[in-house]
Amino acid sequence: SSGINAEYGFENVESRVARSSMLLHRLRLSQVIASKMVQQEYSSKRPCIRIGTHSGTFHCDEALACFMLKQLPEYKDASIVRTRDAAQLSECDIVVDVGGVYDPSTHRYDHHQRSFEGTMSSLTDGKMNFNTKLSSAGLVYLHFGHRLLDQLMPDSSDDHKEIVYKRLYEYFMEEIDAVDNGINATEEKPKYHVTTTIGGRVRALNPAWNDAIQDFDGQFEKATELVGSELVNRVDGMVNRWLPALEIVRKAFNKRHEIHSTGKIVKFEQGGCPWKEHLYQLETEAGCEGEVLFVIYADSAGSWRVQAVGVQGEGFKNRLSLPEKWRGVRDEKLSELTGIPECIFVHATGFIGGNKREEGALEMARQALQMTEV
Repeated sequence: SSGINAEYGFENVESRVARSSMLLHRLRLSQVIASKMVQQEYSSKRPCIRIGTHSGTFHCDEALACFMLKQLPEYKDASIVRTRDAAQLSECDIVVDVGGVYDPSTHRYDHHQRSFEGTMSSLTDGKMNFNTKLSSAGLVYLHFGHRLLDQLMPDSSDDHKEIVYKRLYEYFMEEIDAVDNGINATEEKPKYHVTTTIGGRVRALNPAWNDAIQDFDGQFEKATELVGSELVNRVDGMVNRWLPALEIVRKAFNKRHEIHSTGKIVKFEQGGCPWKEHLYQLETEAGCEGEVLFVIYADSAGSWRVQAVGVQGEGFKNRLSLPEKWRGVRDEKLSELTGIPECIFVHATGFIGGNKREEGALEMARQALQMTEV
């Protein structure tokens, strides 16, 4: 019967379904191809996003500004145009460190013009209390920094992003702003040369005066990679090490009155984390600067330490050292002197001591408070 159907032009049901499916598949395939051709044609006509900066010798600030911009979705695939030609710069979508104009509405971020004196403080109405004149890196960070951190720390809370935003400026960006604007870190004459800063390493990537090939653009790419990796590492350290330490210190600080009624002793449940900077900041936020005098924590060997809190910004000076008569004494002699079992030592300067047990370390801190009547 199949031969008869074929002879007279008939098809069975299965053949008609198969033929219809094949035609439908071809139709869909042609639609996909046509769509891709339209997209390719649009892409070929669409102008490339361009980031403009100056040609020639480069510096840390514009290298970092370009890196930060290219972390954002709208500039991810942008080309970097290095030129001082005004006509070429006018065609760029955003311009940094050249052009003599600061105008966020047109995405022009230069800081060299005489009229510019902007700082984080002046441009945020005092919300960011930093008074160093901004470079192109600081300007880009001011206007795009929050969105940059959305890309670099997407799983963090808004509160943590805001903390990192301020800290990253203070401990990374401000130095770059200051150096580019010729602002020294101190008014005193330096006692030695510092040549290994991030700015110095970027500067060293410029072609030497006697290099046969003066490839400034190629070296600039290396500079953006160098300063960019430094930025990413800083953010990573803040997110994965510094912030977790903050939460440990905050928890201990908030429970300090459970450890001692005066609130002058803090106990860390987990030793080894950096605590001093966090403690100072938490005291400031709580309006009790200088209150905490001792911290206790477990060391890596399972014993406990009692450590005096230093005076902020004054090197090795303590708010209150362990008693002088304990200093330099060890083991049984120290236990006999203090009346506290299982003492291990007290350092000769009185900044730290040890006991085999938590309760022993806590008692050493208690006695130190009582003996000085604070």
